[in-house]
Amino acid sequence: MRINTDLLHAHQLHARLTGSYEPQAKAHVSPIYQTTTYVLDDFDTAVYLNQHVDEGFVYTRFGSPNCDELEKKIAHLEHAEAALAVASGLGAISTAVMSVVKAGDHVVFGDVIYGCSYALFAKVLTNLGITYTRVDTTNVAEVEAAIQPNTSLVYVETPANPTLKISDIAAISEVVHAHQGITLIVDSTFASPYLQNPLDLGADLVVHSATKYLCGHGTVTAGVIAGSKARIDRCRMPYLQCFGAVLDPFAAWQLMQGMKTLGVRMERHCQNAMKVAEFLEQHPKVDRVYYPGLPSHPTHEIAKKQMHGGFGGMMSVDIKGGMDAVRTVMNNMKVFSLATSLGNVDSLIQHSPSMSHFDMTPEERYAASIFDGQVRLSIGIEDVEDLIEDLDQALALI
Repeated sequence: MRINTDLLHAHQLHARLTGSYEPQAKAHVSPIYQTTTYVLDDFDTAVYLNQHVDEGFVYTRFGSPNCDELEKKIAHLEHAEAALAVASGLGAISTAVMSVVKAGDHVVFGDVIYGCSYALFAKVLTNLGITYTRVDTTNVAEVEAAIQPNTSLVYVETPANPTLKISDIAAISEVVHAHQGITLIVDSTFASPYLQNPLDLGADLVVHSATKYLCGHGTVTAGVIAGSKARIDRCRMPYLQCFGAVLDPFAAWQLMQGMKTLGVRMERHCQNAMKVAEFLEQHPKVDRVYYPGLPSHPTHEIAKKQMHGGFGGMMSVDIKGGMDAVRTVMNNMKVFSLATSLGNVDSLIQHSPSMSHFDMTPEERYAASIFDGQVRLSIGIEDVEDLIEDLDQALALI
């Protein structure tokens, strides 16, 4: 089926005819299995399922019918063999990364990535004897040059947070897989499966903060990983088993309700964001707009090749006047909410240097084009004229 039909119907429980939890009443909306544990038929079944948790349900920390349905939907949308649902986007990132690296390994990752992802690599993994090299992943030659004999992971975030740089996943995959034993993980949160499918382009694992566009309503904190069954099994056991980043059944159920409208939301996000970006690019109090849909964006051509259906709802803006101008704008927005996170149906504004990327030093931020006068906008599905008027009136106060 096409993607909007899949979002509504793929792997819906009421359509399943076989399985250990076939519903007795075929509810139109799948039921919530709000339980921590499951009654097992007999001793042999208990022994088997505790040792093969991907084949049934024993304890909700290992999986639940709601997470199982969600995982099958994500795998379907990402054209993957399997998927794993976890309790947050960072839970997905850290679980996926830890399933790959070990002490003594080397990791290559982008110079522009989410601040907490940077902290994972630079402040946590280094304590475990893992080294790293940061490169501009939009330059494939830099990725190739950074690979060392002990490199086990190349980690790419595209579109990148907050400057929306687009990395060529297919080209990076070709370089990475010319070497044995290196895994390519792509964080595709800003795009969602509606706009980009990294596994089709050669990635080994794709991760999402499902809190964002997949949910769409700011009501669930969740993350997902998709890839081959062997890789997802390794993420589940022992990493999810031991780290405990479990997604509860109700959150999985809520997330699936949000996913039903992902297609129509993304279409509106993309349409609105393009109009806002075009407006801001011409505004006299704006230095630069970072939006991959604009021809002026340095990786616009890669975005056109790699993304399908639009360029997303995220952008960053350098405002003339630095921090004082940013403070004036953010304190006077009427429609945009000053809030962290992104991907909601309603529009959000944040200051990346002091909010999402405070773990980076000023020198590191400036080198990555994350400047003090930069705000990040998550464009919602409101009437775009109201969003433009709101930005215009706030900018006029500088």
